[in-house]
Order: sequence, then C-alpha cells, then structure tokens
Amino acid sequence: MKLAAGTNKLAKTTAPVVIAGPCSAESEEQMLQTALGLKKLQSVSIFRAGIWKPRTRPGSFQGVGTVGLEWLRTVKQETGLRTACEVANADHVAEALKHEVDILLIGAHTTVNSFLVQEIADAVKGVDIPVLVKNPVSPDLLLWIGALERFNNSGISDLGVIHRGFSTIDNAPYRNHPKWDHVAELKSQLPDLPVYCDASHIAGRRSLLRPVSQRAIDLGYDGLMVETHHNPVKALSDPHQQLMPPELDMLLQALNMQGNDPEEARSVVLQEEWRKEIEYLDDELMDLLARRTALSEKLGTNRQGNSSEAEEAWDQVLENLLLQANSFGMNKEFVKTVFQEVRKQYAQTHLYCDMGA
Repeated sequence: MKLAAGTNKLAKTTAPVVIAGPCSAESEEQMLQTALGLKKLQSVSIFRAGIWKPRTRPGSFQGVGTVGLEWLRTVKQETGLRTACEVANADHVAEALKHEVDILLIGAHTTVNSFLVQEIADAVKGVDIPVLVKNPVSPDLLLWIGALERFNNSGISDLGVIHRGFSTIDNAPYRNHPKWDHVAELKSQLPDLPVYCDASHIAGRRSLLRPVSQRAIDLGYDGLMVETHHNPVKALSDPHQQLMPPELDMLLQALNMQGNDPEEARSVVLQEEWRKEIEYLDDELMDLLARRTALSEKLGTNRQGNSSEAEEAWDQVLENLLLQANSFGMNKEFVKTVFQEVRKQYAQTHLYCDMGA
C-alpha cells in the first residue's frame, strides 16, 4: 500500500510531538485548568480530550457529549493549543468540525469496525484535516492498514497512527501489551507514516509511563500521547494513568528525546517478544503433555492386544515423527530423545495399571 503524499502537519521537526490532555472532558473548569497548565510546557502543542467515551457496560461514564466540544473550543481560544478528539460516527465528525476541532482521532474500538470507519471516511471526504488512527484492540495489521486505506481513498492524505497497545492473553505488566514488533511491521510497509505512542493506554499506570515513552522514542516514533489531568485523583475515568501537568513536565525532561540507538532498541524489542512467545509455547507444551498423560492412563487401563503389537505401533509413530522433524529442520536425535522419554512415561503408567492400581 502507498498512501498519497500529504502535508504531514504533525510530523516531528527537532523534537517529538507531544499530545496531552484528560482522558475525558468533565467540566469547563477541568479542561481550562489542565490546558493552562499544559500551555506552560513548551513541548506540548496539542490538547486532546475524550468527548464521547465507548464503554463496555451501560451506566458507566460515557462522556459529556457535544457540550465538551464547546469547552474544547474555549481551550483553543484561551491557550492557542491545537485540539483533538475521538470520533466514532458521522454525527461526531459533523459536531467536531462545527466546533473547529483541529485533529480527528479514530479509537481502537472504532478501527475494528470497517462499517464505522467507512462512515467516518465518507463524512470527512473533501475536508482538509489530519486523521490519526489508533490500532485495533487485537493485533490485526491488515485491519489497521485497511482503515488507513479507507481514509486515503476519501482524499485524506494527512494521516498518522496512534499505537495504544493490544489486548492479548497476558498483558502484564501493561494495561495493553505494546507488541512493538507489530508496529515495526507497519512502519516497514508504510515508512513515511507518522507514528505516535499513546503511552498512557499501554502503561495503564504512572510508574510505567517513562519506560514506555522512552522505548517509543528509541524506536523512532514521531510523538507521544500522555493523558494529563489537573487533579487525576478526581478523574471520572482512568485516574491511575493520568499525570498532572507538572508531572508531565518532569516526565518529558527525564526522557532522552534524541533517542538511543534505534537498531539496539529494535533488537531488544525482538528479544522481549521472542521470550514472551517462548513462555506461551512452554505453557502450551505443558498443557499438551498433561493431556497426553491423561490419555495414556486411559489407554493403559482399557488396553487390548499384546505388547509386541504396541511396540510395533510405537516404532511406526516414532518413524513418522522423525520424518516430520526432518521436514521442519529439527535435530532428529533431539526429537527421538524427547519422545522416547514420553514413551517411557507411558510404559511406566502402563505397568502401574497392570499391577492393579
């Protein structure tokens, strides 16, 4: 895929772009106090706030709605900061444009729905506005690229993506697993595409914001998104991952904005992902061995036929396994040793059953 060349309004110049603001717009006072605090930080150029908040269950705080756009426009007038918010349908787009929002964000739960993405893409056709697309909740690279293609086909060339992490079997220690290698694959296919890291949604708590942010910078990301609230303790959503403006300032000053060796950073990322995958495979291997042992016990208890027939059957099984090992490029002696040990375990179980256990 090749995206049409755009004006690239958000690409970094001498330092990464920093997008900050509360998870949710809660009141005009909250928005202004937070924005005025951020205005003091030279590195922050874009103010974001959640206006409509998708929630799994009804009854949860789902955002203040359109009135929050009035507060967002006031922030823009009072501070000069550019503004951004998520939109999830055509009506949201119309309201955001009417209130002069500068940048549209496509949320992770919207990216997974191609019908909604197309609806939004149709709504912005002919509009000159940057659009940043968050990764889908699950690591589906084609779905992410497909969303970008829909906006590109609607004439939106000023496109970028936000990496906010993925929901996986084991996200620990993160809220959403970063899967940095997944984003590296996206960048390899679309090298000119601006990429921003939503460190808050990956980290899920303040203590992880620095390492997540530094990793993104080391990997050459174009900017950071960090949720900021003038009083996080009283935030109506995600209080544990939001910083006060002075805390954000301390975080940004602590980061090496020039980044460390990108090749070394990519190597570390790959090693971490491989180790994680090996852990999953080890768990699967243990599960398979446990299931095989249980079946062996059943077979030993209800066996029919003589032992010589069983030995012949096993010899055929082992021969087939060694052929598979050869086709997979595995060491045949290693495979033979492993399965001989597995067979020994079965033989012991078999004998135990013969003894009337």
